[in-house]
Amino acid sequence: MEFVNGRNRGDVVLFALSTCGWCKKTRELLDALGVAYRYLYVDLLPQDEIADVMKTVEKFNPKCSFPTLVINNSQCIVGFLESEIREVLS
Repeated sequence: MEFVNGRNRGDVVLFALSTCGWCKKTRELLDALGVAYRYLYVDLLPQDEIADVMKTVEKFNPKCSFPTLVINNSQCIVGFLESEIREVLS
C-alpha cells in the first residue's frame, strides 16, 4: 500500500483500480481534503496477491466494485460519493 501524508482522520484506506476514473476522482478529493490515507491499486498487484486483497474488499463491499473507501475498518463508502466522503472526513 502507498501512503499519502495529511491530517489524521483515522485509518483511511482506498481500494482502487489504476484505470478507473472514479478511483482517480476519489484520490483527488482525498488529496484536496488533506487527509492522510493509504491506497492500493488492486489491478497492479501480482496475480497471486489479488485474491487475498479481494477477500478484504468483499468484507466491506460484497459487490467488490471500485472505488471502495474504508474508514477505521468499520465504515465503507462505495463509489465516488463526494458529499458523503466530505461529511465523513472533513
